[in-house]
Amino acid sequence: MARTAGSHSETTGPRVQEAALRLFAQHGFAAVSMRQIAAEVGVQAGALYNYTPDKQSLLFDLMCGHMDALLAERAARGAGGDALARLEEFTRFHIRFHLARPDAVFVSYMELRNLSPGNFEVVEGLRRTYEDELEGILRDGMAAGLFDVADTKVATLAVIAMLTGVTTWYREAGRLSVTEVETIYWNMVRKAVSA
Repeated sequence: MARTAGSHSETTGPRVQEAALRLFAQHGFAAVSMRQIAAEVGVQAGALYNYTPDKQSLLFDLMCGHMDALLAERAARGAGGDALARLEEFTRFHIRFHLARPDAVFVSYMELRNLSPGNFEVVEGLRRTYEDELEGILRDGMAAGLFDVADTKVATLAVIAMLTGVTTWYREAGRLSVTEVETIYWNMVRKAVSA
């Protein structure tokens, strides 16, 4: 089959990923076919295989891309100050980063079950790297007498789940700004872990 008029390899690859992300977020990974992704992009179904070997690889690439971007942006911020300052910065960063990409967040959390075992292991490793930073902050805060949590791993998972949950209800046109939401959540996180 001939390539669809107007398609270019340097732009089509990213468009395949954007369409897959949008469709997976709207309908779920299992309900979306490669034909639907191709139709969304405006290419023949067979042309998708120039950009990804299969749907599983596409999901894996989307999830790794999300986690790689999260970890890279997090690393670029540095980690200065005491544990309380670092926890506040982590809280605000997490909310702001995730609110900017709700489809990627939804797919990265809700579609984990659809990853093959090997791909799941890789994505879980990336998630653990991110979680380990927060757990380290909590441990440092406990050592300094700033925080009091029964289990740093459980507290880490609870805080991340709470912060990520903002993406399910926040609307840009709503009554609260992103900064106001960050402040409200920061106060909840601080109170939850304070000594």
